[in-house]
Amino acid sequence: MDTTTVAAFLAVDLLLVFTPGADWAYAIAAGLRDRSVVPAVAGLIAGYAGYTLLAVAGLVVIVASSATVLTVLTVAGAAYLMWLGWGVLRQPAALTASTETMAASRWRIALKGAGINGLNPKALLLYFSLFPQFIHPSGGWPVAAQTGLLGTVHMTACAAVYLAVGVLARTVLKTRPSAARTVTRVSGVMMIAIGGLLLVERLAGS
Repeated sequence: MDTTTVAAFLAVDLLLVFTPGADWAYAIAAGLRDRSVVPAVAGLIAGYAGYTLLAVAGLVVIVASSATVLTVLTVAGAAYLMWLGWGVLRQPAALTASTETMAASRWRIALKGAGINGLNPKALLLYFSLFPQFIHPSGGWPVAAQTGLLGTVHMTACAAVYLAVGVLARTVLKTRPSAARTVTRVSGVMMIAIGGLLLVERLAGS
């Protein structure tokens, strides 16, 4: 796979990564609530890692072509996002979380992040619709290797953007508790809205 193809993929991928969504909302909430955004970002990337493995194994085509599987994925993902959003609204960001609490909940934070991206059907469709445009079966690299490389590029871009979003949210809003609570509530509303839109979109199309 030549560098021109990878660069073209990265340019298109970054446009998608820079589009705010449930992943951004979770990174912002983590930046405001937690002492470190790393567990949340690691969880978000883990969700994409699962899709990358599916893509390498060639299962994405099978899953994406099944209306039933996509419907189940969408409903589960939408319900999960709405549940998380409601939790954020009930408990706005607190910048005084203790180290002990953070250490105890690190795995839980990562698991929530993995669930956000792992249950997001938009992530599945991204791999299914975007990746094939940059994969050349007749190229020198095996299709699985090309898919793995593109998945790695995507996850690296996501990690950089999510870390920046989380850190900037915490840095900029650290001395503004009221603004931090407002941003967190907006993040919660975004999660609920995105989950609701996904649910309506899937039910309307089924």
